Parts: sequence; structure tokens; C-alpha cells
Amino acid sequence: MRIKTKLNLGVGLLFLMIIILSLVSAYSVFLIKADTENILKANYNTLEYSRNMLLSLDEISTDADPAISTFKKNLQKQTQNITENGEKKVTDNLKGNFALLEKNNIDEAAKTQIRRDIFEIMKLNMNAIKQKSDIAKHTAENANLLIAVVGTLCFLIAFNLLINLPNNIANPIKELTLSIKEIANKNYSERVHFTNHNEYGDLAKSFNTMAQKLQEYNNSNLYKLFFEKKRLETLINNMHDPIIGLDNEGLILFANDEALKIIGLKAEDVVSKAASTLALSNDLVRSLLFKEENDNSKKQPLKIFANGKESYFDKEKINITITPTGEEKEINIGDVIILRNITLFKELDFAKTNFIATVSHELKTPIASIKLSLQLLQNAKTGAMNEDQNQLVESIKEDSQRLLKITGELLNLSQLETGNIQLNIEKSNPYNIVNYAKEAVKVQADQKQIKLVIDANENLPDVKADSEKTGWVLINYLSNAITYSSEKSTIVIKLKEENNQILFQVIDTGKGIDARYKDKVFDKYFQIPGSRKSGTGLGLAISKEFIEAQNGTIGVESNLGLGSTFWFSLNI
Repeated sequence: MRIKTKLNLGVGLLFLMIIILSLVSAYSVFLIKADTENILKANYNTLEYSRNMLLSLDEISTDADPAISTFKKNLQKQTQNITENGEKKVTDNLKGNFALLEKNNIDEAAKTQIRRDIFEIMKLNMNAIKQKSDIAKHTAENANLLIAVVGTLCFLIAFNLLINLPNNIANPIKELTLSIKEIANKNYSERVHFTNHNEYGDLAKSFNTMAQKLQEYNNSNLYKLFFEKKRLETLINNMHDPIIGLDNEGLILFANDEALKIIGLKAEDVVSKAASTLALSNDLVRSLLFKEENDNSKKQPLKIFANGKESYFDKEKINITITPTGEEKEINIGDVIILRNITLFKELDFAKTNFIATVSHELKTPIASIKLSLQLLQNAKTGAMNEDQNQLVESIKEDSQRLLKITGELLNLSQLETGNIQLNIEKSNPYNIVNYAKEAVKVQADQKQIKLVIDANENLPDVKADSEKTGWVLINYLSNAITYSSEKSTIVIKLKEENNQILFQVIDTGKGIDARYKDKVFDKYFQIPGSRKSGTGLGLAISKEFIEAQNGTIGVESNLGLGSTFWFSLNI
């Protein structure tokens, strides 16, 4: 039976019994009231009339006596209130005897007969009152019994509803709640077992169907994929580096909490939005998603105000491709942008640069004093030195010169890293730059009997360059070439115009560079393994910075055992 039907039947039956109880009670009260009114109207009034007539009879003395009038009035009322058997006959006798008394009001025999008649009437009504009282009592007893029966039925129905109805409603709900908790705990084999043909039965059937589908879903690959997706999203959100993912149409697929923090937007304002649309209103998004680095320029870290301070991030854009099942060609499905927070390393780098600049600057003064002292020692006016002393002075002079070169390189490096380098870009004659560099290393080349040859095209135009910095780079090239070339060899300095640029080349016949190290020779502090350590490893790195700062390009061509060609080119 349906729960709704049970409730309607139970409550309806209780309501019907209450109505029946009310009607029975009202009808019983009505019957008792009718019996009571009947006694009052039919008998009590007669007794009242009889009492009044007896009182008036004792007071009758003359024809004009008011007592006779009173008697007649009560007798008339009694005549109209005859209700009992034999009462009419006695009343007629009373009227006849009263007629005799009216003729002779001193007739005692008539008075005596009248009294007997009145007493007879009173007796008849007293007996009637007793009988009717018994009837009323019986009516009241029947009413009490009927009310008690109906009340008991109402109580039993209400008690049955009180005991059974809450359990019928609550127990299935309790069982269903426990089953839902089991489902929430991923126990998808849980089922509810009440199968009554009511609303709970329908609910149980629907719940079991849902649990079965959840179990099938849980056992399917779709669930595993969804679970892995949630795990991947959690991992990405817990990463400390900002990460943004885009599809191949430029829609933002995800952005972790760190990325949302630095761009100042909420997830709902970013995810599933076109990157091009966001870039119109957010400069940081535009720089993150669309700013591409020039291949010829140095990649600079992004400076972003994050975590309450200026922070530095190294941007890496990873193109994601897949090979669809059954195909061989890869397709592009989007990009992932990773911003690695390098603020700590940048701060350490700044500290290192400042330290190097300070130390290098402080070293230049004592080195200059050493060189001046050496010049004074070599002056004949200070006294003659023997051969051993001259050799020691020359050794100290070479070491101080090397220290001065190292400190100069460190100062140049610190200026480059801090952005304090000043370039004087102007029209410069490439022949003058080459001749200046050649003269600067002539003594070094002569010591190894190395021949320096200039191979330059005629009528080359001027270049846009800082002649001092460019000359420094060329001197560094030549010094390295002399260092790694054998004695009595030849080093060629070649000048030519190419693609609207002037190409400077230093070609030596040394042992060359292994292909594994060609991409690293311009890195800071890098020195080729196995080579003679003659410097700091900063010369080529500084050269690269000088040339690229002048919008030039720089590089090397070398084969192991066949010498090297270091080159750079500057715009005409």
C-alpha cells in the first residue's frame, strides 16, 4: 500500500471516528436534554399547579375571595397540561368538585374531595417523574457506553498511528541515509532492500539503479580518466611555479593558483576564455602569452610584482603535440607556459655581481701601485739589478698585468650584468679597429714568432659601433688565438662585407674546439676541458655581451685539429 494511501486512511479514519464521537456525544446530550425537558414540562409544572391549588384551597372563604381566582387559573393550566394516563379523569373529577365548591365555598366535603383529586394528580405525576428519570438515566448510561466505545476506537487508531506511522516513515529513510553514506564512501555495491509497493519502494528502485550505474561508471575507463584529471589538476595547483595551459585555438584550459595570483584574476575569469580577449584588458597576460623573444636578443627574465615584492620569473613555453592512434603525423594540441621563480637566484646573482665589482675595483688600485713600483725598480736611477732580479721583476710584471686584465674583465662583466655599461655608438672605421687590435697584441705574437696577417676587402664602409668595445673584442680574439696557436704559425684577420654588415674574422691554425663545446665557449666562466687555464673564462662571454649590445652577431666555426674561426659582424 502506498505511504500516501496509508496516511490518508489512517488520518481519515481517525478524523471520521472523532466526528462520530462528536455526533454521538451531541445526540446523547440532546436525548438527555429532551428527557429532562419532558419531565419539567409534563410533570414538574403539574406538581407546581397542584401545590398552588392546595394553597389556594385552604384560603377560600367567600365567593369574591382571590384564592378562588388563583385556584381557577392553576386548574385551567393543569387542564392544558394533561400528559399521563388517568390524569384526565382525575382532572375532570377535580373540575366537577371545584364547581360544587364554587356553589358552596364552605362545603368541607367538596374541599376534601378536591384535595384527594389534587393528591391523585400529584401521585400520577410523581410516578411519571420516577419512570421518566429512570428512562433518562438509562439514556445517559447508553450514551456513556457509546461514547466510551467510540473513544476507545479513536484511541486505538491514534495509538496505532503513533506506534507504526513514524517507524514506517523513519526506518526506510534511515536505511536510505546509511546507503547514501556508503555510496559517498565509494562502496558502490551497496543496495537498499525494502521493496514495498509504495513510494519508498519506488525510491529504493531508483536508488539501486543509480548505485548500479555509479558502480559501472566507477569500473569504467571514464572514471579513471576523470580521477587522473582531478589528480593532475591538484598537482598543478600545488606547484609553486605559475602554470598556464592553452589549447591549439588559444583558449585557456587551466591556470593554477600561483598563475591566478600574479595576473590578479579569478579562475572563472580566465578558464575557457580566449587568451587574445584577456590580453586586451590585462598587460601581464599579454606579455605572458604573446610576447615572443627575438632569436638574436638575449632572453631576459620577466620582472613581476608578486608575493609583495618585485619577483623574477624565467618563462618557458612548451608546445604539446600528440600522435593520434593509428596515425604517424603529430598534431599540435596546445601550449603550456611555465614561469619558474628565479627571484632567489637573481638576488644571489646581484649580490655576486656587486661583490665582484667591489673586489675588482678595490684590486685595481694595489695592482696599479705594483706596476708603478716595478717601473721604478727597472729605472736605472734606483740602482742596477742583476740578471736574477730582472727575471723576478719581469715575472711580477707579467703576473700583475694578468691580474689587471682579470680585474678589468670582472669589472666589465659586473657593468654588463647591472646594466651600467655605457656604449658610444658612432661611425667607426673597421680598418682602424683591426689595426688597433693588431698593434695591441703585436708584442704577444712576436714572443711566439706568430705572423699576424690582415686580409681585408677594399673600400669597406664604416660600421655603427663603439670602437673601443669592438677593439677590445678583437684583441680578446687575437690573444686567445695566439695563446692556443703553435710558434711560427700564422693568424689571419679577415674583413669583408656581407648582408649589409661588416664581418670580422680571426682565423688560427690551433688545435680547434671539440664540437661538444662549441655552444658553450661564450658562456661565463667556461673553459674547454683539458686546455691550459690562462684566464677567468670571461673574455668570450664579455665579447658576446659587447657585440650583441651593438645589435651585432657573434659566433665560432671550428673543427678539432683544424683550427678555429672566431667572428662577429656589425651593421654598416
